[in-house]
Amino acid sequence: MSSSISFDPTSTIGALQIGVLVSVLLFGITTSQAYFYYSRFPDDSVKLKALVMLIWCCELGHAICIGHGLYTYTISDYGQPERLFGPMPKSIVLAVFFTGVIEPCVQSFFSLRIYRLSKKLYIPALSWILSFVRFTVNMVGAAAALRMKSMPGYLAQWEWLIMADWCISVTNDVAITVTLVFLLYRQRTNAYKRTALLMDKLIAWTIETGMLTSVMSILTLALFVREMESFIWVSVYLVGPRLFSNSLLASLNSRATLRALNEAPLNLTAAISMTSDSAQIRCTKGQKVTRDEEVSA
Repeated sequence: MSSSISFDPTSTIGALQIGVLVSVLLFGITTSQAYFYYSRFPDDSVKLKALVMLIWCCELGHAICIGHGLYTYTISDYGQPERLFGPMPKSIVLAVFFTGVIEPCVQSFFSLRIYRLSKKLYIPALSWILSFVRFTVNMVGAAAALRMKSMPGYLAQWEWLIMADWCISVTNDVAITVTLVFLLYRQRTNAYKRTALLMDKLIAWTIETGMLTSVMSILTLALFVREMESFIWVSVYLVGPRLFSNSLLASLNSRATLRALNEAPLNLTAAISMTSDSAQIRCTKGQKVTRDEEVSA
């Protein structure tokens, strides 16, 4: 890393602003999904409702912190670009803490789903261990950031820890996604046609949500390695927690869609049955009239 860093507003303040705006936009989607969840599934367990509330509260705290961090960089430190590479605002450090809570919690939830589908502890236990390691890594990184003297010095010292965090995240996401897809596909082979269609939908959603978070972590890691001295990787990093929380809420809320898909064929079958019965009745009545006419003749 070079000792002197030139100020480029596009790759620093500009990138940070875009990351914060996208993150806040996704927080609005998270809030909508949380409202939808509580209104549609009031009978869910208290533990599951508490998890959703914890995730949403952490997301709210994260949004407030990154907004305050952007205000600090653009307003409080206006005209002093050298402060971009000084100590990180405490609000951004607190956002790292919230990230360290959100993402491992979401991964632990999907690990629990693996256990309930497989009734085996091997992969869920490994995933929980990786989630706990991620939580610990984030807490260590946040604690070190509170004492940093400069951003370049912090990155030079803790570069290995930051990269390890994203590598663990990608490994855990891929393991969870592949395992869930395998378990769902195995159940699909012995399912009825209508159930198989629902399983196909679940498999597609699992791949989409799991790969999305994995790709985001890989992208952040690649940008960190290539553009460490800019804020481009920071902007992508700020969006990460939103993808995790929305994947959790989308998974929970998808039950409403699956129920609708499951009931649709039944309604269609009932309609066809009623139509057939009506046609049979009309046919019977027509035959009766014809026979009466023949008797009269």
